[in-house]
Amino acid sequence: MNSRCTVLLTFDFDAESSKEAKGQTSPTPISRGQYGANVGIHRVLKLLAKHQIPATFFVPGITAERYPEILKKIQNEGHEIGHHGYTHISPVKLSYEEEKEQLEKGLNALKIITGKRPIGYRSPAWDLSPHSIELFKAYDFEYESSLMGDDFRLYCVGTEDGSEGIVEIPVSWLLDDFVHFSVLENGTGFSTPSAVFEIWSSEFEGAYEEEGVFCLTMHPQVIGSYHRIQMLDKLIQFMKKHNDVQFMTCAQAVAAWKSQ
Repeated sequence: MNSRCTVLLTFDFDAESSKEAKGQTSPTPISRGQYGANVGIHRVLKLLAKHQIPATFFVPGITAERYPEILKKIQNEGHEIGHHGYTHISPVKLSYEEEKEQLEKGLNALKIITGKRPIGYRSPAWDLSPHSIELFKAYDFEYESSLMGDDFRLYCVGTEDGSEGIVEIPVSWLLDDFVHFSVLENGTGFSTPSAVFEIWSSEFEGAYEEEGVFCLTMHPQVIGSYHRIQMLDKLIQFMKKHNDVQFMTCAQAVAAWKSQ
């Protein structure tokens, strides 16, 4: 990397698909997913435009088909679009052929709408099947972002020594908005933005100290609430005050990492 610390702001634009994959198809959960497309995504894009920074949006194929104009807007504003399954079903639950079909349908949906084939993948469930890496290599993905083998370092997965694998951009539940801000099955959630700012800013300082990569995972239907967007704005301002910090898309970060 050419900077001391690289920041990756990533957004999983699920809309209704994450609810449908869990069988939550009654009006209220579906409307929560629609909130991400009707409200949250626009606040996110407005904030990114304000700061003139790029981001990566991982999008299920079915979401792309439902909201093609939003996909085009994301792309036209200079952001990367990555693969996030087709119907937000975990690869772990699929056979080899079913997982392959999800990959192909998601690829086709994104390519038809954006005219560009995605080079990165993130699992809808942050989990992979025994076949996933093999399929990613067969479909020429350059990176994937679903594993947790590091926090501030990219690495390779796919072979024992990683030499013929693909690049991994590690994720963390600690750096995911959903576990902090959403009602979960165990009743937790709805943390105050100030508490999450404290966690995220501290983790950023760790990435900065270790000259690594700071990757946040967010969802428009979660982070898009007004008070949370204000917190993200504050966090971006905080990170910008540090010398030699660069905001990148995942594809840009992978290219820079490979070049070294």
